[in-house]
Amino acid sequence: MAPATRRKLKPAITLTRSDHERLWRLAESLPDSAANVAEPLLAELDRARIVADNKIAAKVVRMGSSLCFTSELGDEKHVTLVFPGEADIEAGKVSILTPIGAALIGLSAGQTIDWAARDGRVRRLTVNSVTQAGDAAKATASHALQP
Repeated sequence: MAPATRRKLKPAITLTRSDHERLWRLAESLPDSAANVAEPLLAELDRARIVADNKIAAKVVRMGSSLCFTSELGDEKHVTLVFPGEADIEAGKVSILTPIGAALIGLSAGQTIDWAARDGRVRRLTVNSVTQAGDAAKATASHALQP
């Protein structure tokens, strides 16, 4: 029997080639003083399965995705994963350079991940649903066209 302190393995994640390349450049461009921000993102990028941009499933969290997740406390949150310059926590726009942002990238609906918050506590979240930016725009446009 495994010890109770054994850490849960992280779930498999998938990234598009363009997100992977852009995020790698972003993390590598950060100054050494920002290693606490860059390292979690680089760790996620290292373990990701990379696919062509047109081969990723719609239910996978990527840059610009809006998603709903539930925390270990049962709180449901709706957020959009964005690049640092677009972050606005009041509007639910979470930066990829935050611990939770790095934890979310590449997850699929139904997956659960443990992640370390800035205060060092290990938190857990489960992704309930994922919507891509283009999907929301298409839904709005098709609804507007209906009589």
